[in-house]
Amino acid sequence: MIRAGIIGASGLTGGELVRLLTQHPVLEPTFLGGSSSAGMHIGELHPGLRINPALTVRHVTDGIAAELDVVFLATPAPVSAELAALLADQDHAPVVIDLSGAFRIRDRELHDRWYPKVERRADLVDRFVYGTPELVGDQMEDAALISLPGCYATAITLGLAPLTHGLGLPVHTVLVDAKGGSSGGGLRPRTAALHPLRSGAITPYAPAGHRHAAEVTDFLRRTRPGSLGSLTMSAYGVPTVRGVLASLYVFTGRAVDPRELERTYLRYYKGHPFVRPRRHTETRIPVPDPQAVLGSNFCDVTALVGEDGGHIVVLAALDNLVKGAAGQAVQAANLRFGLPEETGLTMLPVMPA
Repeated sequence: MIRAGIIGASGLTGGELVRLLTQHPVLEPTFLGGSSSAGMHIGELHPGLRINPALTVRHVTDGIAAELDVVFLATPAPVSAELAALLADQDHAPVVIDLSGAFRIRDRELHDRWYPKVERRADLVDRFVYGTPELVGDQMEDAALISLPGCYATAITLGLAPLTHGLGLPVHTVLVDAKGGSSGGGLRPRTAALHPLRSGAITPYAPAGHRHAAEVTDFLRRTRPGSLGSLTMSAYGVPTVRGVLASLYVFTGRAVDPRELERTYLRYYKGHPFVRPRRHTETRIPVPDPQAVLGSNFCDVTALVGEDGGHIVVLAALDNLVKGAAGQAVQAANLRFGLPEETGLTMLPVMPA
């Protein structure tokens, strides 16, 4: 068995990691870390997870490194930066998979703009492998430090990659309209998240820009120089708990045949079981739709040529707690430890949910 630790087990993503790992045939959750929740059983924190009664939350010390093969950091970015520094230099350092934004943006100026309160060790930044497994999985195979994209960034990058990495299109402008459920905001109490205000509302909480757009820009400009001009994003909260839908309006300056576009996405994601290129009208409900992927590690993607022929519309939908967080983390761990990437992640979507 591969001994796994989850730090930040009391949060929504931490609970999702516990749920997935308790059903995993190889990765075994043997350590749950936290601070204010220390001493509590996981079932007290997440009522749906009535599992091993001995599995309680413990305080985090540097001694845990010797107990674990892999540590998942489901913690806020400032905490992840501290824990990564604590764990990376241990004699028997475990693999660290960070789900926060601490190490997503390599460019220092861009990082400081979007994460001004996150101080990180400069020597660790370049040691982290960043990206979705579908794009950088080969780099994860021997990585000691892995930083995973945010939920919106995952949807955006998977939506754009066949164009930038597949066709090699120079993308001049990308406008992103992104909508997400309330679980994306975590469990931190906020007035705007209260049910009387959130229910039935479409809330423009980041209409002029979002840090997930910054990490996509940083990643694409590093991995495909010249492939991206500008990427602008507006984010809206919608009255669902789970799910993300990213609508991308892509201007390339080059006409693309609709059939070529469809074939490009099918070819690009062939052999990647968790990204499903879809025709918009192939099912009873138009897809991609977040409700068609809830509870699963799938990301559904559709690419269409705009009616005027001058732009491409890409739609990407995923469950923000699974493919956008915990599921992607398990997928990365599978690749890192030489397991088939779908191990422990073959659950189908729950619909209706």
